[in-house]
Amino acid sequence: MSDHGPRLETERLILRQWRQDDFARYADMFRAPQTHHIGGPLVLGDAWRRFLQMPGAWAIQGFAMFAVEEKSSGEFVGQAGPWQPAGWPGTEVGYAFHPDAWGKGYATEACVAAMDWAFDHLGWTDIIHSIDVANTASQNVARRLGAQNRGRGVFQPPHDRFQIDIWGQTREEWRARRSASA
Repeated sequence: MSDHGPRLETERLILRQWRQDDFARYADMFRAPQTHHIGGPLVLGDAWRRFLQMPGAWAIQGFAMFAVEEKSSGEFVGQAGPWQPAGWPGTEVGYAFHPDAWGKGYATEACVAAMDWAFDHLGWTDIIHSIDVANTASQNVARRLGAQNRGRGVFQPPHDRFQIDIWGQTREEWRARRSASA
């Protein structure tokens, strides 16, 4: 995998392209019992297939979630960024972080950079977050980002068995909120 493509930096994080050496931590992230939202824990082979989705989406669509690296350690801590597979309920900025990175504000920090990039470089006019109805931690991230719960959404099979809410906001709402906080 390559470092060719966008690279975003925040105060504590680097959002970059995927590398093969990210896989061990990625697989560990999705093996953890806490990652039961939208898909559940993954065995190694399933984690590998899901891992390859992001570099594949970058190659085919020109965007996908970024690999998120902690600047201080150089360690892969999660993924965040634009995501829109076929049949998806909207233009999403999604996020998932390794349990040892939880509670540090990394999801919010990474998503702010990713949302700015999606609005500015992809020209998106709306961003959603598809969140399992029981995932209060992700709901709190969406709230911190300024998203509102728009109601129930539905994934295509096989993920249609998960109950999700669609959280979101328009580009204008995002920019007004960002301007007010500056």
